[in-house]
Amino acid sequence: MKRCDLSIIIASYNTKQLLEMCLQSIYQNTQGILFEVIVVDDGSKDESPGMVRKLFPKVRLICNERNLKYVGTNNVGLRAASGRYGLLLNSDVEVKPGAFVTLVRFMDAHPDAAAAGPKLINPDGSIQQCIRSFAGVFPMICQTLNLHKLWPNNLVTNRYYSDIDYDRIQVVPHIGTTAFIIRRQTWETFGLLDERFEQFFGDFSYCYILGQHNQKIYYVPEAVVVHYGSQSINQNGIKQIRALHKALRVFFDIYYAPRYLRPIRWVVRIGIRMREIFKVLEFRLSRDKRVITGPGAPFLKRSS
Repeated sequence: MKRCDLSIIIASYNTKQLLEMCLQSIYQNTQGILFEVIVVDDGSKDESPGMVRKLFPKVRLICNERNLKYVGTNNVGLRAASGRYGLLLNSDVEVKPGAFVTLVRFMDAHPDAAAAGPKLINPDGSIQQCIRSFAGVFPMICQTLNLHKLWPNNLVTNRYYSDIDYDRIQVVPHIGTTAFIIRRQTWETFGLLDERFEQFFGDFSYCYILGQHNQKIYYVPEAVVVHYGSQSINQNGIKQIRALHKALRVFFDIYYAPRYLRPIRWVVRIGIRMREIFKVLEFRLSRDKRVITGPGAPFLKRSS
């Protein structure tokens, strides 16, 4: 059986209205390729599955029997995918015309590309900084202590936030899975996302592993997706802040800690714990109720 070109995989959790808008934008703005849409619902309580069944009968709907979190839910979709490429897509996005055709054609024209991501923009058209680097332990400590906020555009944390030209096609160390196309050979060779990370850092660890195997990840600005931003994780902010920092500790322990002496490991772990305490306090006191607030974070959606 001939494979379709693209399997679009949407991990869904309690974002019914945004999911409907996302699916509408896919079907309205994707022509010229053979594609399937797989929605994997992770136990939504807002009638999202019913909406999908009623309004989008072409969608392959999979409902998890238990809550698998973001990473596990995306892996369910990849296992079910029949496409030459899989595209992980958040439910809180709007796909611009031709975005997915552009990504598929780019991957076809660049057989060295293991994966790629599009340009992400805010609803007002401004660019979301979606590129990160693996900068090492010292920039990680400084980022943990929010040096990027106390001293914007400093040379240390800029190494982490990858100050790049967002209008140019280029190989990048990391790009998030808000919209992330993966060659089938990539996940069949190097595996799926690491489910030890559940909600956060699954994309970071996956890009890190690809980099360790000299696999190229591209940024493709001609493909554009609007990202409304972190709507699922913002539903339970403090819990997710704690989960984020737990994932950060796991990432450090797996990939960075073995390189360093024990005192440095403890400095980083203490710094992560301090940052978690600060972020929880900041969340309680601030009007900004986003879990992700660093450079390039999606705008806060304010009620009118």
